[in-house]
Amino acid sequence: MLFLKGESFGLLGMNRRNGDYLLPNNPRSQYPLVDDKLQTKRKLEEFGFPTAVTYLEITHPFEISRLKLLRRYREFVIKPARGSAGRGILVIGDREGRRVQKTNGQWLRHDELEYHVTNILAGLYSLGGTDDACFVEYRVHSHPVFKNISYEGVPDVRVVIYRGIPVMAMLRLPTKQSDGKANLHQGAMGTGIRLDTGTTVNAVHRNSIVTKHPDTGVSVAGVQVPFWEQILETASAVYPIFGMGYIGVDFVIDVLLGPVILEVNARPGLNIQLANQKGLRHRLDAVDFAGEKVEEWLPAERFAFAKELARL
Repeated sequence: MLFLKGESFGLLGMNRRNGDYLLPNNPRSQYPLVDDKLQTKRKLEEFGFPTAVTYLEITHPFEISRLKLLRRYREFVIKPARGSAGRGILVIGDREGRRVQKTNGQWLRHDELEYHVTNILAGLYSLGGTDDACFVEYRVHSHPVFKNISYEGVPDVRVVIYRGIPVMAMLRLPTKQSDGKANLHQGAMGTGIRLDTGTTVNAVHRNSIVTKHPDTGVSVAGVQVPFWEQILETASAVYPIFGMGYIGVDFVIDVLLGPVILEVNARPGLNIQLANQKGLRHRLDAVDFAGEKVEEWLPAERFAFAKELARL
């Protein structure tokens, strides 16, 4: 197991992240907008950002009967609006009459689908266990460049944005341990991405530095993330509409649609530093030293500065 050493690597710890970056830059009044994925999607769509098409929204138990409208779709994804750590997400990859099949091969009856949605509405997967809402959306099909370094699910790209500037990024790769989900807490891999080139570098799995995917045995370094400049410029452009200065913007790359915003995170985790084998503090300091008007820069200017940060 390998850890970065604080000061020499500019490692950002939890207390400093919260005290120096989250509290001063992320107003509490804005948290509901990003903690609720449905609200986030509506806000993104309002400003023309790419998101997965929403098929259905269910906010009350009496609306569960509307699930029958999904019979027109062979595949889809069911998500809790306020879920955390990837819990409660159900990915359906096939249909046979009234039965649907999860991507792991398990078949579900219609009543089992209803039961899952009932649990979502009851808050089983939500932050704090509060009542929740549910939405159903288009199932993303991952770009083929990730085929050999991912297990079953769809990888996603996390970009950390500070005052509008992309400061660090990683590719999160599903594993068998994570049940095909790109969530580090559930056992997915985190692979660092160079900001200047969009190529993958180091990787972390369960806090251990690794070089190969645990299930495919393929090296995860040196992979070129498609649409890299578009991803960074889009992430930078998202920053002003949420009123938060320190966020994570998550993308999935669909084989047909290209980069699609998955969600916005007001408390981006710190394992991204392990994945890159670089600390965040030097880069955050560089943004602050750039002046008081970095928030006014155009997305392309922010991208150019981000490429310079790759040297830190």
